[in-house]
Amino acid sequence: MKSQKTGIILLNMGGPGKQDDVAPFLFNLFSDRDIIQLGSRFLQKPIAWFISRRRAPKSRAIYAKIGGGSPLLGITLQQASALQKSLTAKGDFQVTVAMRYWPPFADEAVSFLQKQGVDSIIALTLYPHFSKATTGSSVNHLKKSLTRLAPNLSLKVISSYPTQPSYIKALAENIIKGLHSIKDNNVQIIYSAHSLPVSFIQNGDPYVDHIKNTIAAVERITGQKGRLCYQSRSGPVEWLSPSTPEMLTILAEEGCKNILAVPISFVSDHVETLYEINMLYREQAEELGMQLLSTPSLNTHPLFIDCLKDLVLQ
Repeated sequence: MKSQKTGIILLNMGGPGKQDDVAPFLFNLFSDRDIIQLGSRFLQKPIAWFISRRRAPKSRAIYAKIGGGSPLLGITLQQASALQKSLTAKGDFQVTVAMRYWPPFADEAVSFLQKQGVDSIIALTLYPHFSKATTGSSVNHLKKSLTRLAPNLSLKVISSYPTQPSYIKALAENIIKGLHSIKDNNVQIIYSAHSLPVSFIQNGDPYVDHIKNTIAAVERITGQKGRLCYQSRSGPVEWLSPSTPEMLTILAEEGCKNILAVPISFVSDHVETLYEINMLYREQAEELGMQLLSTPSLNTHPLFIDCLKDLVLQ
């Protein structure tokens, strides 16, 4: 009897690989009505084109500070390779990736898995905390591709894993190492998560609850309490608070001298970790008389790869 072959698609947002990619990447991002609705559906793309052209110069300058483009695709491919290797003795699996706003898109992933002869697909998000703006949008995008290209392939979606044991252990391990690297015992941990409009949470998005569940599980291991804040706001709406810059100001006013920043909602390095946390917020902390260090993103941490493997096999 022919063994069943399972395709696995790791879902992430994608990022511009080089400077010329920045404006079209932003256009794809702002064209997504799962994130932001810019007027009527008819006006979404024209407004997205205008916003992306206006923001591109500033964004290109930021990406230039981290090497000219996003490392996200390369890291996601490394995660896929590590997951593929970890599953070798567990069955017949083929791992690939699909990005939401920059190639490779879902169509490419589905076509590749069809050629590999898979019998079913598991979509595994690289966002541990569900939001309709991240995993929700990526899954919708993938389902449209499957409907067009492979309607007979079954799909299982792993949409969140805020308390998955290996994931929690990996975060806790990085925090403990980070605390040991700071000689002063007076350290404040901050958990910096990507912000969302407050309206998402009011409409039932579980994102904040998922993040708080992760933090509670991590703190049961570390025994250290931290404070949650939100980064990467953009646009004239009410966002989750406090923002990370606001939190730094609060801590300075309280007399804090050492901060360990944990990129709690980012499993892979991208502009939010490499630029915002490690450059922008570190400089702000220094100006306020504080030292800010950060824990590394999980990337291909062995425990995180174990997490992904266990999610596939569960």
